[in-house]
This record gives sequence, C-alpha cells and structure tokens, in this order.
Amino acid sequence: MYILGIGCYYHDASATLLKDGVVVAAAEEERFTRKKHDVRFPINAIMYCLKSQNITVDDLDYVGFYEKPFLKFERVLYQHLEYFPLSLKTFLSSIPSWINQKLRVMRRIRKTLKYKGDVLFIQHHMAHAASTFLASPYKKAAIVTVDGVGEWTTTSYGVGDGNNIHLMKHIAFPHSIGLLYSTITAYLGFSVNNSEYKVMGLAAYGIMDRKKNPYYKKLLKVIDIKEDGSFRFDLRYFIFQHADRMPSKKLCKLLGGPISSRDSEMTQRHKNISAAVQLITEDILTNVLKHVHKVTKLDNIVIAGGVALNSVYNGKILRNTPFKNIWIQPNASDGGTSMGVPLYIYNTLLGKKRKYHLKDAYLGPSFTTKQIKKFLDSNKIKYSTFKNDKELVHKTVELVSGDNVIGWFQYGMEWGPRALGARSILANPCNPKAKELLNTKVKHREKFRPFAPVVCEDDALKYFDCDLPVPEPTDYMLMVYPIHKKWHKKIPSVTHVDGSGRLQTIRRNQNHLYYDVIKTFGKKTGIPILINTSFNIRGEPIVCTPYDAYKCMMGTGIDYLVIDKFLVKREDNPRDMWDSEKYAKD
Repeated sequence: MYILGIGCYYHDASATLLKDGVVVAAAEEERFTRKKHDVRFPINAIMYCLKSQNITVDDLDYVGFYEKPFLKFERVLYQHLEYFPLSLKTFLSSIPSWINQKLRVMRRIRKTLKYKGDVLFIQHHMAHAASTFLASPYKKAAIVTVDGVGEWTTTSYGVGDGNNIHLMKHIAFPHSIGLLYSTITAYLGFSVNNSEYKVMGLAAYGIMDRKKNPYYKKLLKVIDIKEDGSFRFDLRYFIFQHADRMPSKKLCKLLGGPISSRDSEMTQRHKNISAAVQLITEDILTNVLKHVHKVTKLDNIVIAGGVALNSVYNGKILRNTPFKNIWIQPNASDGGTSMGVPLYIYNTLLGKKRKYHLKDAYLGPSFTTKQIKKFLDSNKIKYSTFKNDKELVHKTVELVSGDNVIGWFQYGMEWGPRALGARSILANPCNPKAKELLNTKVKHREKFRPFAPVVCEDDALKYFDCDLPVPEPTDYMLMVYPIHKKWHKKIPSVTHVDGSGRLQTIRRNQNHLYYDVIKTFGKKTGIPILINTSFNIRGEPIVCTPYDAYKCMMGTGIDYLVIDKFLVKREDNPRDMWDSEKYAKD
C-alpha cells in the first residue's frame, strides 16, 4: 500500500511517500526549485518520491493533504471581518491566492497528478502530532504541538496511545507563541518564517537574566501567561491580524524604537530583546509541559510544530519538566506535516499496525557512483578517485586537520532544515579562525551566528553536559547543551558565546563514513568533533544534486568537495566555469 502526503501553499512545501506503513522517501520542494521555503505545489518532491520506488500515481492508494483549507479559510474570513476596514488591503491582496490555489487543492491534485483515487484532508495540528508521535519509538506519549497557526489552532496537547491520537485542548489564533517570536523577528529586521533561529542565536549575546533584562519585563506587558501554560495577547501590541506587518506602533514604542531595517547593525538593545523573547518563550513552554505532564501522567513527551525547532529550549526540557524521555521529528516545522499525513491515514484512520520509527533523516534523493562520475566527466571537472572507504576517511581527516573547508556529499539528502552528514560543510573546530572564515568566505552570513559541533554519540557526554541517556533528537541537531568548560578553548569555533553548542550526535549505523571521519579526526587531533554546517550559502536551500554541490563550492571558499568516492579540489578547476549556463545538471 502506497500513501502520499502533501503540504504546500504557506511555507516549506514538501511530500512524503509511505509504503506499507514505512516512510520510504521525503523531501522539501525548495531543494529541487532552489527557492528557499518554496510554498508552491511540490510537484518535484512528489515526482522524486514516486521515482524512488519506481511507481506511478496509479499505484497510490491514498493522497493526503496537511490541513483543511475550508476551515482555514473560515478563520481568514473571520479575521478580516473582525478587523474591517483595517483589514481591507490585506484581504484584497490575499483573496486571489485563495480562489486560485488554496481552496482548489483537490482540483490541483487531480489535474496535476492525474490522480483519480481518494484525497483525505487532515487538520494541521493533527498532522504535526502524527508526524512526531507515529514516527517516534513510543507506544504511548504526551504530545505537544506549537507553531504560528494552523487552521485555528496555535498550540495543542494530547496523548498518543498505540495507533490513536487524542488532542485534548488547544489555544486558538491570534494567541500564538510562534507568532510572538515571529513578531520580534520582524521587529529586529529579520525575515519571518525564515530567520527565527537567528533571534535564538542572537539571544545568547543578550542578558539571559529575567531580573536584569529590562525588555523581559516590557514584553510581559504584551502577553498574559497562566500557570497551566495558557496565555493571551494584549492585541494592541500586534497588527498581524489585519496588516502585512507584525509589530504595532505601540509595540515599537514599548521596545524603544522603530522596526529595524534588514542588515542593520545588531546593537546590545537588539541582543537583549532577543534574549527577552527567548526567555518568555521558555517560560510559556515550561508551563505548558508541566501542565501536560500533570494531566497525562506520562513520562514520554513528543513535540512538533515550528517552535519545536527552538533547540536552545529543547536542551532544557528534561531538566526543567518532569518528563523523562523526549522525541522530536527532525522536520518539526510545516515541512514535516507531509510525513504526519500518511502515517495518520495508515495507522489511525485505517487502523494498520505501527511498524515505523524514524531512525535517520536520509530520506531525500541519492546518487549512484555512476551518476556522479558522469556529471564530473561530462563537465570536464578535474577529480581524483578514492580506492576505498579507508582512503576516503583518512584523506578527509588530513584535509580538515589542515584547516581546509570540505563540502561533504554522501547518501540521501537530509529530511528537515539541518544538514546531518549527507549535505554538510565540514571544518576544524580547533581552528579559532574557522568560524570567521565560514561566516565570511563560505556562508556569507551574519558574524554572530554559531556553528554546530558533531560528535559520535558514544563520545557526547565527555564534551557536552547532555541528558543521560543522550536523547535521540540530538541526532537531528535539535538540542543545545552546555559544552564542558575545560573544552571551550580547545574547540573555540563551535563554542557559542554562552558556552553552549547546538549538538549533533551520530551513530555508526546511521552514516558509517561520517562517523568514521569524526572518530579518525579524534585519533589524529585528540578531539573527536567536527564543525558541521549546512552545504549552502545564505539565502539558498541546502544542496540537493552533484550540480548544486559543485556550483556552491566554486562560488565560495570551500576548498574541496568529497562527493561519493571522488575528491574535487576547487583550485584545480577554473573559477569562471561554475556559471550554471556552462554545466550539464544531469
């Protein structure tokens, strides 16, 4: 039985294919179109999923969509009517997309895919809940979903038990933790639904003390927080309900200045505001989780929704709440809902036995040695070939320990926003200049942003103040932990300003080449840790194909590309030949 899950039209369009209850392929549309957070109907992701199993649309038993469009449209209409005439401009600008796309999902699926079978629509937060619980290792767990907004819901909690999911309570729009964080993101001059993680990183430079940070006290005027985790906005501070901007003039006045322009200098005021919204987010989530534990009396917690990507808070959950075990889907934001949809259809609606536990994120396109060699040869790219895996590992370690920057392209592309050793850039964490080098010459991004350390799971506790046992979400770079102080000066390029690191752990059965490179680097240097950052530059999606990887290397300061069993040196190839017009993409 094949079931296809689809999510699109808001941000991070994606598709997932389920075969007999097991996820066999999943990818975001942006990786194919090269348009970050692409919202369009994910035809490329769908075609990849089908091609991966050598099937056609006729082989699909069901297609599922990640929300109920008419229920969402009801909320949008209510929202605009509630704030009329202030909402007239945004209403008129948004209606065409509703009429032409968002309310015609069924027609688009049938027409574009030529699909004649059943199409099922799953509520947005149920898709989130299913994406994390039904892919988790737990037979029973408490569930919390937190994002900007689905149809009406912004926060929900419930219980997953066997095949069944019961969402017990929810908080409705416009009261939303995700929208609060996005409002501050917009206020600081960053892009919404894209740069919230920048605010999270910037927060560490601010005053992370509730008594000393003046903006923490100011932001508490914006939101009324209850002990049970419920909360309500003072809506005078927001205008996202009726305008195409988020902060109101009243909020700007409260925070002491106008909305920052993009790429403006981040002052200490900006840093303290970032810290304040992070602290308030943590307060709310801790209250929610404590209340959910009190109600459910369960030790396992699973989380999904865009706010579940707040890795700084995720690392504190088991310490600040009564829960003992945690699991978070690697693609916790809207992109991951296309996985929740087919799992919910198969396990819950059809009552089929659960047989899936997501153990690694390598669900995207992979390329054979033959395909990669053809790309290199047809484009006259100079390269050398490794004789075996051992030579590949030792040469990569030699290059990284020599402070070279490596583009690493192996296995299937990662599912979710994090590079996890399939489409990664690797560098030496012991080099104090590596962070500046990567930010300026490779990633072309803000200097304040940290880089993530990757360590083998069996070495994690030596270097990081992790929970014990090390939680699975660290495999997906979803938890930030303190780095033991004695290592700060030895791994300066992955130690954030507050002494923490956004940890990725790797197990050998997930990715043996990646694991062996890290272990071998440790034997050579005494530090079995690497810098791992996503293989892309600022503003672009993570690379998908050999063409994407080569183009990225040739346009940046990446020194070498380790792609399958081949090694490409940037200096051996003409710098003026990475232009897309001169290369065959296949």
